[in-house]
Amino acid sequence: MIKSFFLSKKYRLWAWGGLLLLISSIYIQVELTVKLNSWYGEFYDILQKAENIDAYWNSLTEFTFIAIPYIFIAIFSYYFTQHYAFRWREAITSYYLPLWEKTPKSIEGASQRIQEDTYQFAKYLENLGLGLVRALLTLMAFIPILWELSGKISIPFFPNIEGSLVYLAFITSVGGMVISYFVGIKLPNIEYHNQRLEASYRKELVYSEDDKNFAKAETLFELFLGLKLNYIRLFNHYSYFLLWKELYQQIMIILPYLLTAPSLFSGLITLGVITQTANAFGKVNDGFSYWIDRWTDITKFISVVKRLREFEKILISESRD
Repeated sequence: MIKSFFLSKKYRLWAWGGLLLLISSIYIQVELTVKLNSWYGEFYDILQKAENIDAYWNSLTEFTFIAIPYIFIAIFSYYFTQHYAFRWREAITSYYLPLWEKTPKSIEGASQRIQEDTYQFAKYLENLGLGLVRALLTLMAFIPILWELSGKISIPFFPNIEGSLVYLAFITSVGGMVISYFVGIKLPNIEYHNQRLEASYRKELVYSEDDKNFAKAETLFELFLGLKLNYIRLFNHYSYFLLWKELYQQIMIILPYLLTAPSLFSGLITLGVITQTANAFGKVNDGFSYWIDRWTDITKFISVVKRLREFEKILISESRD
């Protein structure tokens, strides 16, 4: 899955050159979000004072010069990522097909793994891999900002602790990840089992389509019943996890305002500082909470990798025999 793309002469330029280009585009986007964070502080201070209309319009102009480049870079990043992921899928397919052709034995679900699983692998790796790079770069950019802003705010239960908001963002995210692990611990295996059931059901339907004498309604209904029961389990566990995820996200939105409100109403900070702090806290917490936000995608990705590893192991062992 990895070497077929990154160690292949045919795809080496796409693999390494494309990766560098994507990381560069993400880095530029993160730098622009840092500029937007500074803009928030200045803009909301202007709104709070409501004294200088020229400063107001100048600030909006500044926002335009930040937002428009961000939009175009984000569109380019999205467009190029689609091509990058498909090239990776192409590399895996090119690696699997010759091995499959030489395999004398019939491998259950081979068509699904070559067609659908390679697509899912590229799709989820695209989302998760670039998301992780974005999270790391965001943390590198915003932790110093949040650390500095923490010195302007007095938090009652974190008195005189330098970088208090950074520690709070880290603690809440770690606590959230621990809870997410226990809430979603069964999802990877259920997702994996679900794909196996889907493969068996699809195989039976394909055989029945090719040969009507092969078709047996009892067998198809039995397979579908097993699939139905597993989907119900899957729906239930995803519902539990999404309930927890939404609750966590809403708490994290309101938390920085709760923490900074005493300093705002005591006159210690301005509206611009509280807005800038809330934004920076959200960015840092999002970076630390990356695994919580992507848990469902991670679950499906683990299932896909597990299936492709099994398939690859069979192909390699059969080709050696």
